[in-house]
Amino acid sequence: MTNDPLPQQRRSKLVLEHVSKEYPVRRGSSVVAVSDVSFDVVDNEVCVLLGPSGCGKTTILHMMAGLEDPTAGRLTLDGREIIGPSRDRGMVFQGYTSFPWLTVEENVEYGMRLNRVPTDERRKRVDFFINKVKLTRFRHAYPKQLSGGMKQRVAIARMLANSPEISLMDEPFGALDAETRWHMQELLLDIIDETQMTVVLVTHDIAEALFLADRIVFLSNHPGRLREILSMDFKQGRRITSKEELIETPGYIEIERKILHMMRQEAREVE
Repeated sequence: MTNDPLPQQRRSKLVLEHVSKEYPVRRGSSVVAVSDVSFDVVDNEVCVLLGPSGCGKTTILHMMAGLEDPTAGRLTLDGREIIGPSRDRGMVFQGYTSFPWLTVEENVEYGMRLNRVPTDERRKRVDFFINKVKLTRFRHAYPKQLSGGMKQRVAIARMLANSPEISLMDEPFGALDAETRWHMQELLLDIIDETQMTVVLVTHDIAEALFLADRIVFLSNHPGRLREILSMDFKQGRRITSKEELIETPGYIEIERKILHMMRQEAREVE
C-alpha cells in the first residue's frame, strides 16, 4: 500500500516515473534490481530512501545522479530528463573522497575550478561553506590530518560549493562512529535549513532516517518496489534538530515501531 503525503504547497523538484533497472547476467538472462518505482521529491525536502539490504536504494540514487540509466521509465529534474551526470546534481558518497594531495580549501574549490567559476566567486564560496561545516581552523590541513567526520564535512562543503539543484547522499555517515554520526546529522540539518537545499539521502539506519527525513520512501525487498511513502507527521511540519527532543516527541515511538514491523515483514519474505 502506498500513502503518498506529497506536500501540495511545494512544487516537485525531482520526479521518478515507473522507473525500473535490470542488470544483465550470464546466458542472456537479467536480474531486476528496481521495479516500477514512482515518486516525487519536492523543493527543500529531505527525502530518505529506506528499506532492507538489496532493495535498490543506491541504484535509485545512482540513476538520480545519472551514473546509471534506467532500463524503463524516466527521471526528471525541474522537468528536464536526467541523462548522465551534471553539475545540477551534487553527490556525497559513504567513502572519503577528498584528494589527499589537496588541502581542505583546495578540495572544496576543486569542482569550481573545473567549472571555471571566477576566482573571486570561488574564494567567497570556499570561505562561506568551510565556515558552514565548521572547518575554518583546518582550511590548510590535508585529508590525512583530519578525522573521518571532518573528511565528510569537506565532501559536503565541496558538493555545496558547486551550487547543485539537488544534493544526493549515499549513506554519508555510515562509516562514522555513533557520536560523530549524531553530530554530523545535526550539522547537516542546520545547513539544510540555512541553505534551503533539497536532499535525497540513502540510509539503512532507521534512527537516522527518522531524524533527518521530511518523508521516507520505503522500498520492498529485492527487487525494489515502492511499498509506502511515510510522512513524518509527528514533527508537525518542522525539522527537529536535537536527538533528545526527537525521541521525546509524541508519535516518534509509533512511527519507529511501524518501520521496524515493515522491516521484519520484508525479512520474512526472503526466508
